Amino acid sequence: MSWTLSELAKHVGAEIRGDSKYLIDGVATLTAASASKISFLANSKYRKFLSQCQAGAVLVTEADAAAVEGNALVVKEPYVAYAKIASLLFPVKHLPAGVHPTAWLDPRSHVDNSAHIGAHVFIDADVTVAENVEIGPGCVIQQGVSIGAGCRLVANVTLCHGVSIGNRVILHPGVVIGADGFGIANDNGRWINVPQLGSVEIGNDVEIGANTTIDRGAIENTVIGDGVKLDNQIQVGHNCRIGDNTVIAGCVGIAGSTQIGADCAIGGGAGLGGHLSIADGVQLTGMTMVTKSITEAGVYSSGIPAEPAKQWHKNVVRYRQMESLHQRVRELEQLLSSQD
Repeated sequence: MSWTLSELAKHVGAEIRGDSKYLIDGVATLTAASASKISFLANSKYRKFLSQCQAGAVLVTEADAAAVEGNALVVKEPYVAYAKIASLLFPVKHLPAGVHPTAWLDPRSHVDNSAHIGAHVFIDADVTVAENVEIGPGCVIQQGVSIGAGCRLVANVTLCHGVSIGNRVILHPGVVIGADGFGIANDNGRWINVPQLGSVEIGNDVEIGANTTIDRGAIENTVIGDGVKLDNQIQVGHNCRIGDNTVIAGCVGIAGSTQIGADCAIGGGAGLGGHLSIADGVQLTGMTMVTKSITEAGVYSSGIPAEPAKQWHKNVVRYRQMESLHQRVRELEQLLSSQD
């Protein structure tokens, strides 16, 4: 389906520079776009491609509008506008209501008639599935789970007993919510399990990426706030709390009982120790290791960027010499002080 630039501009609150009746039927990058596609410039690194871009229109800020040869939609945030337009051009295809013949639903469960239950789905007793929920193939929904309206479980999602899912939540393939947390105690040299008696609460409008796992609480619940977005292959330990609208990139590990504030952004591969508190508005760059609580908003980093191996080995040697160097400096300071 095609949309005019006038319609797209109205959808995202853009100012049109060019032909308002021009038709757009898709999206593409600046370098690959054809005349029927719309593209966007959200990173200054790609500004050099504007002059040769063949797109039918480009989403840009006012500062870049003059550099566009053809049609432009001028917005404050091109990437946000692109996301809204892409969603308009390619809406999610919803699955029809009904239960696949290979699915098994416990008669004590409560599944709304508008829900879609895919092939080989298992739904245990005392499960509540609200209206317009889509549960894809191979999902396992254990006893006492509650799933809010408009949720979508793509495939092979496991919701363990007692988990609560809010409204309009998207769970991508392989997500596991409510497995036992890593609770163990040392009994005279032998590790024994600590019962994990809490559950997991997921807020509204949350999206959780493929193969991400969220452990159930040991006593109190693990809690994920409204609007949280989790990437693929993230580990959230037991009793963690993640505040509203926080986003976390792939391969992050969060140890148990850590509380992350609202509106945080955590880069890929970061690690957070247990029993920490992270303030609202904190940003952690990729591969950051957090071992102490962070009490003020801001950008935090750790780790050393990659460099040639020869230089890396030299730096490691110097690092190992820091203690002896520190001791020598202290001795020199004491010597100078005694001479005053």
